Amino acid sequence: MKIIYIGDIVARSGREALYKNISRLKEVYKFDILIVNTDNAAHGFGVTPGICRDMLEKGVGAIITGDHVWNQREIIPFLDECKKIVRPLNYPNKLAGVGAREIELPNGKTILVTEVVGRLFMEAVDCPAQAMDNLLKNYNLGKNIDAIFVDIHAEATAEKIAFGHYLDGRVSAVIGSHTHVPTSDMTILPHGTAYQTDAGMCGDYSGVIGFEIQAPIDRLCRRYTGSKLSPLKGEGTVFGTFIETDDRTGLAVKIEQICIRPNDN
Repeated sequence: MKIIYIGDIVARSGREALYKNISRLKEVYKFDILIVNTDNAAHGFGVTPGICRDMLEKGVGAIITGDHVWNQREIIPFLDECKKIVRPLNYPNKLAGVGAREIELPNGKTILVTEVVGRLFMEAVDCPAQAMDNLLKNYNLGKNIDAIFVDIHAEATAEKIAFGHYLDGRVSAVIGSHTHVPTSDMTILPHGTAYQTDAGMCGDYSGVIGFEIQAPIDRLCRRYTGSKLSPLKGEGTVFGTFIETDDRTGLAVKIEQICIRPNDN
């Protein structure tokens, strides 16, 4: 199976960069599924049903959210209505939506798409490792599921790396998101799981993680912390990750970084 994961999409700049390059990604990678992180897709904070519908119509196969999932209130009923969107698995079960979705692909294979949020430097959540253990009781990679993709939406790199090793051999890929900075540590772990600490973002890189510069500088210098973060409006760069799995085992055989800059031909 060929999987593409696009890191945090930031506002209109990130959305337009993705839409502009979907056909190119399909031509180059011949992906079976395109998974996107939409945690910052709606003006930098959360995502709306309209944006999700646009993405699905343009070829996105699964939508991942993050810690900003509740920022746009209209998304709440959509989390139950749409069968291709997940919110963090280690949030309370009674909340809207689910933390994992089985998605059947046109080729007849099925991928499980799931996400957890980290605990270090984040708001209080349930244990991500325990949440994944409970989920994986129902799945045997390569037997009753063809691939398992896991996003860990977290601040701390060490937490992400530890989580990747914890799931090594049990899932196809563990790819990090949330920090918007792409890492160059793409690897296949010893037991066959593809791993990267952060896929990066899809957006305008000329500022601070997709936002205009002044508000982050004000916060850094502690002169004024109440200024609002505003997304940049320039052309976006697409960062993401390509993973290929073995059809027999569901484990990874290839992982590479995707980077498409505005001036790339």
